[in-house]
Amino acid sequence: MKRKTFGPVTSQQVAQHAGVSQSAVSRTFTPGASISPATREKVLQSARELGYRPNALARSLNTARSRIVGVVISCFDNPFYPHVLEALGRELDALNYHLLLFVSDRDSNVDRIFDQIMQYRVDGIVLASGALSDALSEECHGAGIPVVLFNRTAESEMASSVNTDNRAAARQIAEFLLAGEHQRFACISGADNASVNQLRLDGFRDALNARDVDVTVVAGHNDSEHTAQAARQLFSSTTPPDAVFAVNDHMALTVMDVARYEFGLRIPQDVSVVGYDDVGPAGWPSYALTSICQPVEVMVQRTIGLLMQQIDSAVMAPEQIVIPGTLVVRHSARRPRHGVVEENGQLLFRSEEVE
Repeated sequence: MKRKTFGPVTSQQVAQHAGVSQSAVSRTFTPGASISPATREKVLQSARELGYRPNALARSLNTARSRIVGVVISCFDNPFYPHVLEALGRELDALNYHLLLFVSDRDSNVDRIFDQIMQYRVDGIVLASGALSDALSEECHGAGIPVVLFNRTAESEMASSVNTDNRAAARQIAEFLLAGEHQRFACISGADNASVNQLRLDGFRDALNARDVDVTVVAGHNDSEHTAQAARQLFSSTTPPDAVFAVNDHMALTVMDVARYEFGLRIPQDVSVVGYDDVGPAGWPSYALTSICQPVEVMVQRTIGLLMQQIDSAVMAPEQIVIPGTLVVRHSARRPRHGVVEENGQLLFRSEEVE
């Protein structure tokens, strides 16, 4: 039977057409609800014939759940974040939740879009860009909306977070470069107000300073133009570095391009470059970038698992999850004599293996 009206089809019309109760229609379109396969098929058949689609917004008013998770991200030119966004979308879709994307300013100003997020009655928030102030954290807590920070540390005691161990991983990079007998070290940092940038910078610098080794730090601000300027500053120096750590792969790849195509430097013979994130292009033969691998799929699973736990229990006890990163060794940096081991077809650096 084809629809004979142009108005929206209601669940009551579907129930009448299928010869079932209206509650049976509701249970058919409610994930996990109890309903017999035969009744469910009758309802779905009638819904197809009538062109019925359940109204998610109306259902959210009845259940007090929108099944929407707000995700805040910026810097899409950094390939790490499109990867994260895709993984978040897949994980939420498997749970019959929907991702609502909000793009924050590059200066990490979340306050500007926070009112917009709250207007959509989201069930939870994943903050992959920007910082959460105490005031916003308290407002989310008061509204019963859990917040999980992804790849950034929680400044508020009310928010949860999921990260790799940024400081420890950056120390490992320093140990790797020291073991490779490099002499002149530089670090290209990201955004000044980003917690992970500071942790990576501190870890790298602390490991070098512990060996009485200095490091030159220049800011790349997480974008290609500023990073290229920083790389030019380093390589045009009278004492250019022979080892550069960029706090993310997005900047490390730019450093490699500047070194090779503007200064004619050989990688790794003249300069070693190491990044952080292990994004897709890091594994391309043209870059073969040595980098800390952030296990995005695992991090996303832990993020959504934590968020769902807080949504379902209505208990928002903050939890800080730290996942180890691994230093994947490729061809962009000189390899030390010891410490590089093969695991599952990859070369990894284990500092405890260094003699």
